Amino acid sequence: MKIMVINEPFVKDFCRTQRWAARTRGRVLRAPDWLAYAAAVLERYNYDVRLLDMVANNQTKDDLRDLIRKESPDFVVLDSTTPSIYSDIECARIVKEESKAKVIMVGPHISALPGDTLSLAGGVVDVACIGEYDYTVKEIVECFDRVDTIKGIAYYKDGKIIENESRPLIENLDELPFPAWQHLDLMKYFDGGKLYPYVDIIAGRGCPNRCIFCLWPQAMHGNRYRLRSAKNVVDEIEYDIKLCPAILKGGEFFFEDDTFTVNKQRAIQICEEILRRGLKIIFSVNSRVDNADLEMFRIMKKAGCRELLVGFESGVQEILNNMNKNITVEQSYQFMELAKNANLQVHGCFVVGLPGDTEETVKKTIDFSLSLDCDTLQFSGAVPFPGTALFELCKNKGWLKTQNWSDWLERGEQSGIVEYPGLNMERIDYYVDLGLKKFYFRPGYMIKFLLKTNSKSDLYRKLRGAWNFFSYLFQR
Repeated sequence: MKIMVINEPFVKDFCRTQRWAARTRGRVLRAPDWLAYAAAVLERYNYDVRLLDMVANNQTKDDLRDLIRKESPDFVVLDSTTPSIYSDIECARIVKEESKAKVIMVGPHISALPGDTLSLAGGVVDVACIGEYDYTVKEIVECFDRVDTIKGIAYYKDGKIIENESRPLIENLDELPFPAWQHLDLMKYFDGGKLYPYVDIIAGRGCPNRCIFCLWPQAMHGNRYRLRSAKNVVDEIEYDIKLCPAILKGGEFFFEDDTFTVNKQRAIQICEEILRRGLKIIFSVNSRVDNADLEMFRIMKKAGCRELLVGFESGVQEILNNMNKNITVEQSYQFMELAKNANLQVHGCFVVGLPGDTEETVKKTIDFSLSLDCDTLQFSGAVPFPGTALFELCKNKGWLKTQNWSDWLERGEQSGIVEYPGLNMERIDYYVDLGLKKFYFRPGYMIKFLLKTNSKSDLYRKLRGAWNFFSYLFQR
């Protein structure tokens, strides 16, 4: 039995695996880690599986058609996101036209809207996986003739859509195999804010916080933070080094946990395990301003931590409250003080177009972002993805201007799709670009950024990141 797990083609540089699927302004491309887990589970059970990233390979739908015709697989697993869903369904149709394969679709869009997506697909998607799908895909392959016994799926039966009982979250994450990175060229993945090359590590799933806009906890992994053991995490780091030794020559690991620092004890345990094994690695993590702790930061720094990625989101307390962020503006300043004390860099994340935002609040957020003295930052337009509380709020309030999923991107770029009484879609996009320009186009910042370059790979990622951003601006 032949199974193909595919990150299918869409627009160039489209990144399905990030939290807000888009072709980003910096042209970030992240490896398909969730698909890599599903492929690894299938391999563990001795299935003939192939993991393909057609986006990273710059392949087209014609390439997909040729591939399916040549390989004639029994099952094809395709990913799904809201901006790409019409294209994702078209790819499923290509699979059906060129083979007898059963099509399994996974990912946040079909998890949030399984019935709607299956109806839209009109029979070219056989089964929808809802939520975490590592073992779900394997069970579908094993028991396709008994899909009624499988938890966490939806499917067609006798012209009707059936949704089975929900699947419990995976409790013992240590039992999962490491992602099947051996199928991919990890040197193809790039993020100008991370050292090159970089490899994702997912040391825990779920997030105890309930920010209304965050997709992964609401659509995929839940609000309970489930942890892998420190030993298991560092075992994976050593495994990845063997697969991608270039990571020791200027690259880094990135902990993709929603909030690595939310559990201080476990964060310290991972760092102590890295130190105990004498690994000379660099890594960065996602963090929150209300998890700031100097002792933890210093141990992280000692173990090789370079940078904290932090969702400051807004410089206006009312907006933070509206998004259920549960932090204060003052905590953001305190966080920066502790991070700098521990000699850790900070990448700040800011969002434009959240409930309550006006041109005045957005201007305050831009000023706030400059006052924090982050090392790097990003601005994003708020995107209310299906499955999130923000989507339901915007839909109910009439702020959501379209439910045509193709409008979630504009000419391949991330596009605003909400409008408020004091802030329309065009102005949201304008202020996202303005915030980036005000931060990165400061002469003093540019000089400092280049002077801090410490290796050829560091210079490469900075020049490539700058080129990507300037290319975006010129296209605009």
